[in-house]
Amino acid sequence: MNLSFEQLKSMVVFAQVVEQGNLTAAAKHIGLSRAVVSYHIKKLESQIGVKLLNRSTRAIALTEAGIEYYQSCRIIAEQAALANQQIENLKNEPEGLLKITCPVNAGLQMLVPALNDFCRLYPKIELDVMLTDEVVNIIQEGIDLAIRGAPLPDSGLQASKLSTLPTCLCGSPAYFKKHGRPTTPTELEQHAWVIYKLTSGAIKLSKGDRSYSVAVKGSISTNNAAARTAFVEGGHGLGRIPLYDAWPKIKAGLLESVLDDYQLDNIEIYGVFPPGSAGSKKLRLLIDFLKDYFVKKDRQAMKNELLLNPPPYHESTL
Repeated sequence: MNLSFEQLKSMVVFAQVVEQGNLTAAAKHIGLSRAVVSYHIKKLESQIGVKLLNRSTRAIALTEAGIEYYQSCRIIAEQAALANQQIENLKNEPEGLLKITCPVNAGLQMLVPALNDFCRLYPKIELDVMLTDEVVNIIQEGIDLAIRGAPLPDSGLQASKLSTLPTCLCGSPAYFKKHGRPTTPTELEQHAWVIYKLTSGAIKLSKGDRSYSVAVKGSISTNNAAARTAFVEGGHGLGRIPLYDAWPKIKAGLLESVLDDYQLDNIEIYGVFPPGSAGSKKLRLLIDFLKDYFVKKDRQAMKNELLLNPPPYHESTL
């Protein structure tokens, strides 16, 4: 089969639809109308003779063929983006030091893997990465970028949203064997919890038009997210855990999720920085890179969430 320029463009559009999670977001990201994006997907499916996507009211779902085809389309799109980036670097390669701070667990799980890729793109940018669960004074410490679970509205600092992290309620198999599994939000108050001190003492859930706020208590509390997850895995209580942290342990059978048909509040991740550094090219490059990097991670987290609680997909036209 000969590959036309039009089909190549459609493959890049398809990759963006998968990574952005729906047609509307993909259209906005690549600067096309939703109708044009829909046309490219339909045209591509017609050209290759297989269905690539199923859609529901919540999100898109890849068919088996779509999963395989996406890998090839992703490589094409990434290579094209990399070629453009390399040319841009040749024009004016950024350099200098960036000082970054981030909570320990989020740093190890999310930030460090992203920075590995960032360093390959920008080898002349030096990084000083401080992983700590303490709130660092950005101005006093000379920090260029702090990763936070919320913006700081009254601090005089600036913030840029980087990602949205879904969460789930988890416990260990041993805990559930001993104490039973909660099946309603009201039952959560009867269970022990591993308290994460950097969040409020209540768990908020919703289902349809009903919402619940559950006060939680337990004999173990910590300010470290990795320790929280370890205590939950050890059978000491339930925990609300980011899906990126919980999912590998769920797959390994070390944790089990509960009340998956209820919605939990997401964790909003922000990059916080001094107002005077907003014009820094290397900082802007890092922020933009992290946003793009986490978009891909968000899509995977969404797929993991759908595996926990798959919606009733139905056939619909693009």
